[in-house]
Amino acid sequence: MKTMYVFNTLSRKKEPLVPVHEGKVGIYACGPTVYNFFHIGNARPFVIFDTLRRFLVHLGYDVKFVQNFTDIDDKMIRRANEENTTVEAIAEKYIEEYFKDASALGVKPADVHPRATKHIGEIIGLIKKLEAKGLAYAVDNGDVYFDTQAYRSNYGKLIGQDLDDLESGARIEVGDIKRHPMDFALWKGQKPGEPAWKSPWGMGRPGWHIECSAMSMKYLGETFDIHCGGVDLIFPHHENEIAQSEGATGKPFAKYWMHNGHINVDNKKMSKSAGNFFTVRDIAKEYDLEAVRLFLLSAQYRSPINFSRDLIMAASSSLERMYTARNNAIFQLESAPEREMNEDEKAFLDRMQQYIDRFDDAMCDDLNTADALGVLFEAVRDMNTQFTDAKAPCKAVLEEGLKRFGVMTDVLGLLSKEYDATPEDVKALVEARTAAKKAKNFAEADRIRAEVLEKGYIIEDTAKGPKVRKA
Repeated sequence: MKTMYVFNTLSRKKEPLVPVHEGKVGIYACGPTVYNFFHIGNARPFVIFDTLRRFLVHLGYDVKFVQNFTDIDDKMIRRANEENTTVEAIAEKYIEEYFKDASALGVKPADVHPRATKHIGEIIGLIKKLEAKGLAYAVDNGDVYFDTQAYRSNYGKLIGQDLDDLESGARIEVGDIKRHPMDFALWKGQKPGEPAWKSPWGMGRPGWHIECSAMSMKYLGETFDIHCGGVDLIFPHHENEIAQSEGATGKPFAKYWMHNGHINVDNKKMSKSAGNFFTVRDIAKEYDLEAVRLFLLSAQYRSPINFSRDLIMAASSSLERMYTARNNAIFQLESAPEREMNEDEKAFLDRMQQYIDRFDDAMCDDLNTADALGVLFEAVRDMNTQFTDAKAPCKAVLEEGLKRFGVMTDVLGLLSKEYDATPEDVKALVEARTAAKKAKNFAEADRIRAEVLEKGYIIEDTAKGPKVRKA
């Protein structure tokens, strides 16, 4: 098994991936707060870490992938009040919508999708551990806070600042009843009209940070391999997760922390006020989301990436080239001769294996999807050169070539659409056109070609007869 190297935010360097348990990798990815459709900025970590999971499986690891849903927080309460419904109804609605958009992006469901409201017992148990260790304190209104002063020697290691530096830029807001500026809520006492659960501190609900600690440790253990999310989550969310998790268990929390870079829109920071804020559902009205996935993989994941219509159109064209190469091979397979491979075909398959090896090398270098895509397009060019009518490739080389090409596209979650078999009515028109050409009725042949194009298909004349593909 090849060794993968990942950039660990905790150590600020690339490190070889050495799992806690040999041959197995546990990954926790921060999921969405389900009060709306997710936006293009959310889509980047979903696609990136889905690809990480796919690649680790390809390398031979047994991967357990956990991605949560935050289904209780201030935004959800506001949305429920605006729509005159319940927080639970909002969560159900947008979890369902999440799966629709994620599927269109080629993102596989996680092995476990835990929800905060279904893990109240685990969350309360974790807070009680912190309280017993003197790392948490309750206040009169039912809130419970993590005491950063009691943990000060270890706080700030993910962001790379000590507590004094962090406190210098913080302040206690009017109405706050916590002891120190950097203390954060583990449990929030109930306010009028809010959903709440019973706890030792009265009716209330969990804070944001504690849910991820409780759920990740429930499904992956107190120490697991990879915790990932967007760079905006490093502080305070992931820093606070480390503090409360390691404070409670006395053990390392996650070995590796992976964070993807921001998305800008037309070279500007995405924001609602700037009018450049797009949900994936909005984008799907204009573009195939598979092309959006390719765009998101076109840059190294830690780098910022710029979203623009021109770049999505370029990704669409690149995706079409891949589909054309694959579909051409499938088309030729239908009438390919059953014979042994010649030396040229064997050499081609050797090159395809070399592409896979180079692809793996790129991906092992901190998930370098940009370089991996470069290798993939070399394979596309080679396939286009090898699988021609003039070379009349045999069945065996076509089958094996497609298989090796599929190894790479599957890891990237691309080319998920099945080969488009031509509809029967289009087939009948193609046969009628062939008959018209044979009768030298070229005007009728041209008319039929135009009719086929209106139906969304293009006829290409080849030495093996007419070939039909989607327009």
